[in-house]
Amino acid sequence: MRAVPFALLRHAPTTWNADGRLQGLTDTPLSPEGERAARSWRLPAPADAWKRVSSPLQRARRTAELLRPSMPVAIDSRLREMSFGLWEGFTVKALRASGGEAFAAAEAAGLDFHPPGGESPRMTMVRLSLWSSTLTEPVVAVSHKAAIRALLALATGWNMLGRPPHKLDWKCAHFFVAQDGGRVVIERLNVPLAG
Repeated sequence: MRAVPFALLRHAPTTWNADGRLQGLTDTPLSPEGERAARSWRLPAPADAWKRVSSPLQRARRTAELLRPSMPVAIDSRLREMSFGLWEGFTVKALRASGGEAFAAAEAAGLDFHPPGGESPRMTMVRLSLWSSTLTEPVVAVSHKAAIRALLALATGWNMLGRPPHKLDWKCAHFFVAQDGGRVVIERLNVPLAG
């Protein structure tokens, strides 16, 4: 049975994160605070010796470049954020206020929440399952919040309704194991990125 470990972490903060805006595929840079945070992060062993791969979006790429120890970063578009389509740039609070029952129904769809012109968590989960099925050696992957939540759903069977089965700390690394058939299991979560 195939078992390839990998570590996954979210990019450091952006100004849109601070504002609570849905970023999706909007290519926002790290904020000055995000740059400082990423510079202070050090990968724990054994991930500190693993190859590094990143989403193509600049906030993830830059985080991957600044992580210590420094090493080259490969890009894989399958690690990109879930597309929020026409809702990108808005806060969930604003969408709830303006979208009324339609937005409430979309939120209640769980894995099938599908922003207009965007991508559902289920679609993101399939994309990440395909990515994990290609791993042949351990890697550290820098990705995004909604994408990581989709991978958590893949690993746990969570339908994305209600609270997640595990609370993720977005300033930590999360370790998984890729198995046959695109399956993923949790190894350990919320591993500090030592400063």
